[in-house]
Amino acid sequence: MALAPIPKPIADLPWRVLWIVIALAAAGFLALYSVAPGGGGALMPYALPHAVRFGVFLALAIGLSRFRPATFSELAWLGYAGGMVLLVLTLLLGAIGGGARSWLELGIIRIQPSELMKPVLVLVLARFYAHMPPRELSRWAAIWPAGVLISPAILLILLQPDLGTASLIVLTTIALMFVAGLPLRLFIGGLVATAIAIPVGFSLLLPHQQERVLIFLNPEQDPLGAGYHITQSMIAIGSGGLFGRGYLNGTQASGRFLPAPHTDFIFAAIAEEWGLVGGLVLIALFFLLLRWGMKVSLDAKGRFERLAGAGLTLTIFFYIAINLMMVMGLAPVVGIPLPLVSYGGSAMLTVMICIGLLMAIDRQNRRDVRRA
Repeated sequence: MALAPIPKPIADLPWRVLWIVIALAAAGFLALYSVAPGGGGALMPYALPHAVRFGVFLALAIGLSRFRPATFSELAWLGYAGGMVLLVLTLLLGAIGGGARSWLELGIIRIQPSELMKPVLVLVLARFYAHMPPRELSRWAAIWPAGVLISPAILLILLQPDLGTASLIVLTTIALMFVAGLPLRLFIGGLVATAIAIPVGFSLLLPHQQERVLIFLNPEQDPLGAGYHITQSMIAIGSGGLFGRGYLNGTQASGRFLPAPHTDFIFAAIAEEWGLVGGLVLIALFFLLLRWGMKVSLDAKGRFERLAGAGLTLTIFFYIAINLMMVMGLAPVVGIPLPLVSYGGSAMLTVMICIGLLMAIDRQNRRDVRRA
């Protein structure tokens, strides 16, 4: 008996990247099962919710992929207005967790609006630069409107306070400006201005944020206090060696020596159990995901699609880069999770939205090739 043909909407999905995404989520599931409190592994409280959320958000990403990229351009300003309203409501009514008022309780769900602003700001900036004449890119008019757009959001996020999310948005914005074609001299001027402003910016940080920066520069200064996170993370990574201690045999996470092994420091827990080889496999999967995202951007015919694709890919890249640098002691601890691997609904939702939007652009690209 002949097998029934695969329905066209399913066959048309970019399965190569979907398998990469599924593999990353599966790695997160295994790690979250392992680091459950009590040792020995358990589905609750991390692994099972992680799997359920991933299934729901994967369906959302596939749903987003069915829309035309032009639709997201048209809705960008509406999304921006809605996101700003949510950020204001977060400051007024949000729940406090980890010392920050970053979450909104909406009945049975809890969301972090600052996370959702990341793809929204990418779409808004991509739309802005897509409509800007090339001759204007070298002028001041290419910079100040973007600053006006992102500054209110960054201010509201810093007031929570959430330095990690604000930093990621700034980095993505600067990178997107570069991709849009702004001349290098403007970035050099910006770097000089940033260097001059660093002492002022440091003085405006909250005490615990200043402590994180100082400890990053010298974690051995207080290994049992403020430097504990970085110190234990590097111990966990180093103790894994080449092939790791073995699944469910990690001592740093199961012994609760490693802080936040299910969120910020999950890569350290993975490296302890699976070693350098396991860590490199995970990094290779992220590389393949980012390579696909940049190919989607480069293959796009429209300027909005190219800029949006690059910005969405860069958003995922900065998640990965900041988290890995953080757990290896190369950056301050700023609370950035590892995409699709760490426990947490809002960050996973944001990344899956980025992937869904990239899939929509990829679908448009393939449609353009068939028409050519």
